[in-house]
Amino acid sequence: MQPRAVRLVQLSRVRYAELLALQERWLRRLQPEPGTEALSGTEAGALLLCEPAGPVYTAGLRGGLTPEEAARLRALGAEVRATGRGGLATFHGPGQLLCHPVLDLRRLGLRLRTHVAALEACAVRLCELRGLSGARARPPPYTGVWLGERKICAIGVRCGRHITSHGLALNCSTDLTWFEHIVPCGLVGTGVTSLSEELQRHVTVDEVIPLFLEAFKETYKCSLISEDSPN
Repeated sequence: MQPRAVRLVQLSRVRYAELLALQERWLRRLQPEPGTEALSGTEAGALLLCEPAGPVYTAGLRGGLTPEEAARLRALGAEVRATGRGGLATFHGPGQLLCHPVLDLRRLGLRLRTHVAALEACAVRLCELRGLSGARARPPPYTGVWLGERKICAIGVRCGRHITSHGLALNCSTDLTWFEHIVPCGLVGTGVTSLSEELQRHVTVDEVIPLFLEAFKETYKCSLISEDSPN
């Protein structure tokens, strides 16, 4: 059986709002109204990759930020956005790989929990390919990928009618001081880290994207079709 195809859309550095707008367009494409363009029968959706152009704090369905906290974070020069993903508050910013797979899980033969585990496996594999053999996933509420008690990759997804959105945020060369202004993902007593911190050298998002794509294809057993980034 031929593997399902997933469209690869790389956006380089963009504002978080632009990523969300593109995600919404792909959600509409996977849930088409009569008379609108739909995916071919061999495609399962899209893999959206980018690096945030500026600092932004996001809150999930479980909240995580009071109006007072949101005002304090905006005063630091960051955006603050509510999202429809699972989980609590986290940070996105330059030096971070954002991966938003917009997928029809039925076409890939996956359940939601299997999809979350696959995202974790992709990040673990990327860390291993960079020589960090201690990276591992942990059971809820510690969703994501960890090196000891330090989280290197946060995961939060949304799923409706078997269609997923949002995804993971992997710290490559992220300024980790931004995390000091919140309790990341609501987990008290844990820390955050990055590839640059662990490897003691500057690791760019562009450097790790080929490794992540390799891990994604292996884990999801799919092919990737490159698509031009929207203007």
